Amino acid sequence: MTRLEEKWSLARETVRNGRLSVVMPVYNLAPAIEKNLRETAALFEKHSLEAELVPVDDGSTDGTGEILSRLARSWPASCVSLKPVICEKNGGKGAALRAGFDASSGRYVMLLDGDLDIHPKQTPRFFEAMVKNRADIVVGSKRHPRSVVQYPWHRRFVSWVYFTLVRLFIGLPITDTQTGMKLFKREVLGDALGRMLVKTYAFDLELLAIAHQRGAKIAEAPVVIKFGNKFGALKASTVRAMAWDSLAVFYRLKLLKYYAKAEVPRRPDRDPLVSVVIACPKESWMLDECLKGLKDQTYGNFETIVLPDSLTGKVRPAEKRNIGIAMAKGEIVAFIDDDAYPDAHWLEYAVKYFGDPSIGALGGPGITPPDDPYLAKIGGRIYDSILVSGNYRYRYRAGGVRKDVDDYPSCNLFVRKSLLDSFGGYRTDFWPGEDTLLCKDILDAGARIVYDPWVIVNHHRRAVFAPHLRQLGRYAFHRGYFCKRFPSNSLHLSYFIPGAFVVYLLLWIPASCVSTVPGSAAHCALAAFLLPLPLYFLIVFLATFSLNPVTWLLTALGVFLSHVWYGVRFIQGLCAKKAPCEFIGKDHA
Repeated sequence: MTRLEEKWSLARETVRNGRLSVVMPVYNLAPAIEKNLRETAALFEKHSLEAELVPVDDGSTDGTGEILSRLARSWPASCVSLKPVICEKNGGKGAALRAGFDASSGRYVMLLDGDLDIHPKQTPRFFEAMVKNRADIVVGSKRHPRSVVQYPWHRRFVSWVYFTLVRLFIGLPITDTQTGMKLFKREVLGDALGRMLVKTYAFDLELLAIAHQRGAKIAEAPVVIKFGNKFGALKASTVRAMAWDSLAVFYRLKLLKYYAKAEVPRRPDRDPLVSVVIACPKESWMLDECLKGLKDQTYGNFETIVLPDSLTGKVRPAEKRNIGIAMAKGEIVAFIDDDAYPDAHWLEYAVKYFGDPSIGALGGPGITPPDDPYLAKIGGRIYDSILVSGNYRYRYRAGGVRKDVDDYPSCNLFVRKSLLDSFGGYRTDFWPGEDTLLCKDILDAGARIVYDPWVIVNHHRRAVFAPHLRQLGRYAFHRGYFCKRFPSNSLHLSYFIPGAFVVYLLLWIPASCVSTVPGSAAHCALAAFLLPLPLYFLIVFLATFSLNPVTWLLTALGVFLSHVWYGVRFIQGLCAKKAPCEFIGKDHA
């Protein structure tokens, strides 16, 4: 028996009857995917290695998904099976690999790039390293002494810089994180995936950092890589995104200590029926878009309940949603607005939390769609600004960490049906703000409300300035009113800051007209009072920076106007004896 045959024998002995799952993310690989899959299968069949190939099409636009579906229908019976996963929309490497892992069943899981830049004939090296080092994870390393890598010089330089920073800040005991071939024991990969937040550029780094912190032993294996000339210049946006994601991993790992205490959702024993309730005034292109998003869901056990005025009469959203709750047959009711459409994994990622009986509700971010009109995107930038949303910025952007919250809007909210039935659903005497009171009732019932950054909907924004400010003003008025009447989940200091800013502006105007003797105590006190306003405008301009000067100016002006109008309306709500019962107008919530 040759040395190579001995290595394959070791791989077979390690896998035994447990099977190797090869998860292969692919994107626009129509010309090569069939050849690559058949070549990989033939290799494993030749060496009698029990395996399943799990190619994950991450929203390809060149027909890759159709090829995978055709192959699955005609795939011959052998020791190597084919189980493709088709994602309708591109969700990033993290989402693709998670989908592939969920579809796989092997005791060992190999992550392998679908373009086969690293050929699977190197598989025995990974099992050898796993057995020899008693490792839980084996990663291919371009810097291994026995690696053979044809690599463009600029990629070598960027890789070296990135590796140096990773070793310095993250402390991983390996020399490479980005190589596209890795072998995991299933339980270790599942534990790490359950805590992950990154979907794209720093996915590999976060995955390995979590596993290492959780006690997994990581070893390296040599690889042979032939990149050829397919890599062009690195985009500045890619480098920037990679750096930002990596810094976020460092922050969560070393400073926040998030991964050590992150909750791993407990999946239900079976797939529960979800009732998706959509309150809307009438049919529209946005409703069609929402329904199309539901049609593309990776989770199939759900029903959709659409509630237009023609069915319910012209009533408030809370009343419509209560009608939907009464009609719902599901164990979980999912609320989404008609001007939002869900990510393909929306239901799949949300349902897994409801195996934990302590969780009564779940929310996720409502991000600005990439195809929104320009002025609506400006509205999205304003909401996304830390100067406007502060600690609640997670509602408007993907990312952040999982956490318990005390209030969440109904544009993206899942609630147990039994819980809704126990207190009668939504209160119908307020709009907007009915979702805040619903969350108060959920908390009062002793249940938790959890936020997950992967449970995403795309929520169309109001254009600046009038529609944006009109919507913001309604929210502000009811928040001010709720602070005194329903303080348990509304009485937070951050809500008062815009109101205090308005008071400061009103005082600043007469104060700026006061004359004092230079150098006197009164002069110094007056200067100290006047100085924060120019500093405020400086901070606003720095925080809203854009290479497009028009975008920069509109966002900065929008932030200022949002602060002022929110403050004015909040004070009005705080002073109001009764909140008006508003009905849906042309700018429905």
